Amino acid sequence: MPSLRFPSLALIFSISGSIAAWAQAVPAPQAAPPANFAAEQAAANAADGPRRTPPRSFAVPTDEVSPEMRKLIALPFPPHMDAAPKNAAEWKELVDRRAKLAIAALPALKEKLKVDVQPAVIGGVKAFIVTPRTIPRANRDRLLVHVHGGGYVFGPGEAALPEAILLAGFGGYKVISVDYRMPPDAPYPAAMDDAMAVWKAATKMANPRNMAIFGTSTGGAMTLAMVLRAKAEKLPLPAAIAPGTPWSDIAKIGDSYATNEWVDNVLVTWDGWLGRAALLYANGRDLKDPQLSPIYGDFHGFPPTILTSGTRDLFLSNTVRTHRKLRRAGVIADLNVYEGQSHAQYGADMNAPETKEAFTDIAKFFDRHLGR
Repeated sequence: MPSLRFPSLALIFSISGSIAAWAQAVPAPQAAPPANFAAEQAAANAADGPRRTPPRSFAVPTDEVSPEMRKLIALPFPPHMDAAPKNAAEWKELVDRRAKLAIAALPALKEKLKVDVQPAVIGGVKAFIVTPRTIPRANRDRLLVHVHGGGYVFGPGEAALPEAILLAGFGGYKVISVDYRMPPDAPYPAAMDDAMAVWKAATKMANPRNMAIFGTSTGGAMTLAMVLRAKAEKLPLPAAIAPGTPWSDIAKIGDSYATNEWVDNVLVTWDGWLGRAALLYANGRDLKDPQLSPIYGDFHGFPPTILTSGTRDLFLSNTVRTHRKLRRAGVIADLNVYEGQSHAQYGADMNAPETKEAFTDIAKFFDRHLGR
């Protein structure tokens, strides 16, 4: 069966290109370095301070990486990587253009994973209920809440659904996906207000001990921020969470913002559309506010957490910093890091073995901790 790629995740995770482009993107073998190469690099790094590296290229990894994932890893940078909308109308045009691609792929995805989707209004907020056509007995009283990624700007309406469909399909869970408001019309705190309104309403639909929150990238950051806010407001906490490659520090802070810049073929660099979206969402607010950058919040008392990233992910440091902070706070925290993957590529092709593995791992983690 042809590999299915889902433009909503391509939007959220910024994946684009074709198989032909992939073939052209595979780097040619490099010549052996000159005899004095090591000495030159040692001399360049002889003093304390920043690490200096020579120009580099990275072959597509083959060991422990499926053919489907190699194609994604090899793709060129997305065409909108340096998009710089000048006003609200230009932001909306970019968002709508990407959303149409995402929505067009949904029927095949829903049919392949055998799930149904219904629009809903929950807690006064637009949402979608994603229901597997067959729900295992153990999951019949369980309910997940999904907050989508997309840099706080991408993924309106149905365009945000693929990740919710993947976990519903692979895990057999009923999922509420929040269609939260976004910039340019609604900067912070609109998205968080909507997500919390849905969470409050959802806790009346199921026992919080049987509930989890999950999301990737922006959705991962919002998952963490929702727990911080629920703690502050003395609301019920979920039994587990899955913040995938969370944008837990919205500023350009963290080692992999530098080490994986121009290596990640999804986000590429903070200094493109990503950083512009961060500032648009923050709307003048301090980027270290824990509701924008939850890494600066107090993680004590958090529910068990599973995080996912890749070795080329621009947000790898966001993910590992979050994992270490959770562990230091005494929280049960698992970390899965995939070989060679850029930002959230574990969710970009449902036919890739890594995609089934990643979402099955999340589902099994939830199974271990929900209802306990």
